[in-house]
Amino acid sequence: MGIIRPLDEHLANQIAAGEVVERPASVLKELIENAVDAGATRIDVAAEEGGLNLLRVADNGTGIQADDVLLAFQRHATSKIATSKDLFQIATLGFRGEALPSIAAVAKVKCVSATDDSGLGQFVEIEGGTILANRETNAPKGTEMVVRDLFYNTPARLKYMKTIQTELGHLSDVVYRQSLARPDIAFTFAHNGNNLLRTPGNGDLRQVVAAIYGTSSAKAMLDIKEENPDYSIVGLTALPIETRANRNAVTVLVNGRYVRSQAIVQPLMQAYHTLLPLHRYPLSVLDLKMHPTLVDVNVHPAKLEVRFSKENELRTFVEDAIKKALSSQAYIPSGAAVRTAKPNAWVQDQIRFQVPASLPAQAESAATVQLDEAQVREAVAGYESKADLPARSNDWGTSPTSYSNDRNERTPDKTFYSSEKSAFSTDRGFARPAPEIAPDRIPEDIWKSAFAAPEVKPLVPDFPELSWIGQLHGTYIVAQNANGLYLIDQHAAHERIHYEYYYDKFGRPDEASQELLLPVTLEFAPDESSVLRGRLAAFQSAGVYMEDFGGNTFIIRAVPHWFPGGDEAAVVREMAEWVIQERSVDLHVLREKAAIMCSCKASIKANQALTRESGDKLLERLGACRQPYTCPHGRPIVVSFSTYELEKMFKRVMS
Repeated sequence: MGIIRPLDEHLANQIAAGEVVERPASVLKELIENAVDAGATRIDVAAEEGGLNLLRVADNGTGIQADDVLLAFQRHATSKIATSKDLFQIATLGFRGEALPSIAAVAKVKCVSATDDSGLGQFVEIEGGTILANRETNAPKGTEMVVRDLFYNTPARLKYMKTIQTELGHLSDVVYRQSLARPDIAFTFAHNGNNLLRTPGNGDLRQVVAAIYGTSSAKAMLDIKEENPDYSIVGLTALPIETRANRNAVTVLVNGRYVRSQAIVQPLMQAYHTLLPLHRYPLSVLDLKMHPTLVDVNVHPAKLEVRFSKENELRTFVEDAIKKALSSQAYIPSGAAVRTAKPNAWVQDQIRFQVPASLPAQAESAATVQLDEAQVREAVAGYESKADLPARSNDWGTSPTSYSNDRNERTPDKTFYSSEKSAFSTDRGFARPAPEIAPDRIPEDIWKSAFAAPEVKPLVPDFPELSWIGQLHGTYIVAQNANGLYLIDQHAAHERIHYEYYYDKFGRPDEASQELLLPVTLEFAPDESSVLRGRLAAFQSAGVYMEDFGGNTFIIRAVPHWFPGGDEAAVVREMAEWVIQERSVDLHVLREKAAIMCSCKASIKANQALTRESGDKLLERLGACRQPYTCPHGRPIVVSFSTYELEKMFKRVMS
C-alpha cells in the first residue's frame, strides 16, 4: 500500500494559516481589506492584549448574504474572481478566498453580517475550524468579525509571538496604512479600551496624516499630483526639514493597496538626493493608479509585494513627479520657533541710541501703544534701514570688536579671537574660533574652481539676495536682507557650488583628462584587486585612466585636470572602494559619487577666515546653484531668523 495520502482538510487549513496568518496584524489586515472591498464608509477596530486575546472589526458595508456566510469560511471560496483571466485584472484587495478559513483554523471566530437595514442578519461561530453555530440574529447592516484567542490550538506559533507592545505596533501600522490608503473611510482604532486613532473619512489625506503623524508634520508636506497615459500619482511628501530615522514613514499604495516596493521607494529617495542627511528618510504617502494589467499582485502570500510590467517607465514617472513637487519650494529652516504674528501686535518701549528723522511718530511714543502689523514692520524697517546702521569696515577681518570692562565702550581689538579662545571649546559642543590667518593670505586656488562654475538658472524658487555682515567662529557667514538674518555654513555652501561644478565636468570626461607627470600607484587587498580588474573601464567614463600594474597594485596615469590639487590619489581610491563594494556599477551613480568626493575635498573647511569680497562672491555663486539649500550630503546650508522672530526673542514685539 502506498505511503502518500491527502491531508485532512482541517490540518491543511492550519498549514495554510502559517502563510497567511503570521501574527495578529496579519489577521487584522485581511479583515480590514474585506471591509474595504465590501464598500464600507466606516470601519471600527478594537483589540486587546496586542490582538492575541481579541480582534474586532466592524463595518457598515454591503454585508454577506445568509447563504454565503458559511461558504465564506471554506478554502478558496471567493466572489472576487471567476476565471483565470480575472487574475490579470484584479481590482479588489482580497481575491484568493483563503483568509477567513485560515483565521478560523487557528482561532475562535464569530461573524455577524446583514445585507440590509431590516434588522436581521446571520450569525456564525467557528472554533478551530469546527462550526459551533449558524443561525439568524439581530444585526445592523454590515459585518462584524470577532477573533479571540489567536493560535490557541497551535502553541508553537503562540510561543514565538513578541511582546504586547510589539504586536500593538504591528496592529497600528496596519490601521495607519489602510487609513492613508482610504481617507474617504472613517477609521477608529482602540486598544484595551484606549482610543488610538480616529479619522474623519472626508477624503482629505492631509487630515489623516495629521491624525497619525501630527499637525506639524501634515503642514510640512507638499501635494503631489501627476499623470501620464499609463500612470497617475497623488499624495503628499514632506519637505526635507521633516525627516525620519527609517523608511517606516513611507507609504506606497498601488491601486489602493499598501505594498512594499523598492521600485517606488528607490526613485522616491533619488528625488530627495542631496536634500536629506545620511540615514534620514522622508515622510511620504504615494498613491499610484494604473490599469490592473500593468501590475501583478499575486506574487506574495500576504500580497505585500507586487510586480510591475513597465518598471523602468514607472520609476522615471515617480522620480519626476516628486522632483517637480520638491522643486517648487525653498528649504531654509527657521532658526527660531515662534508663533505667527497676530493682526494686532503689542510693541514694547524701545531704547533708541540713534533715532532717524524718518522714524514714524507712533514708534516715538514712550508709552506702550497698539499698532497694526503693517505699522510695526514699517517702524522696524525704518529704524533698522541701512542708513541707520554703523558703517562697515573696508578691511573686514581686521576690525572685530570686543567689549571692555566699561560696557558702554567698544574698542577695536585685532586679537579678539586669540584672547577669547578659552570661551569656545569643542569639548563643550561649541565651534572653535577662527585661526589667526590674515584674509589676504588665503590661497587664491581655494576659490578658483568654485567661482569658475557656469551660471545656471535655479530650478527652485529664487535664492534670497543676501548682503554680507560678517563671519562667526570662522565657520558661518552672517548675512541679512529685508526679511531678516541668515547664517550660512560656508563649508556646506562651498560643497554645493563645487558639487554642481564637478557633476557637470564629470559629464564630459573626454574633454578633461591629462596625463600625470608622475603616475600614482594604489594598492588593494587581493579580493578587492580581482573585482577592480574587471571594472577598470568604469573609471574611464569619469576621465580617470587606471591600469593593472601587477600583483595587487594599480597605476593612475591620467585624471581630469580639474581634480582637487593634491587629492587625486585619495579621490580615486574612494571611487575604487565604491566600485568594489557595488554589485554592478551604474555610471550615473559613479559620476555622482565622484562629484561628491571631489566637492568635499576641494571645499573650504571650518575655521577658515574669509574676506568680505570672498564671502560676497560665495553667496553670489551659491544663489546661482540649481539647488542652493542643502549640501551634497543633505545637510542644510542656510538657516534664517526672520525679523519678527528676532523681535520676539528680544521682547520688542509682544503677541
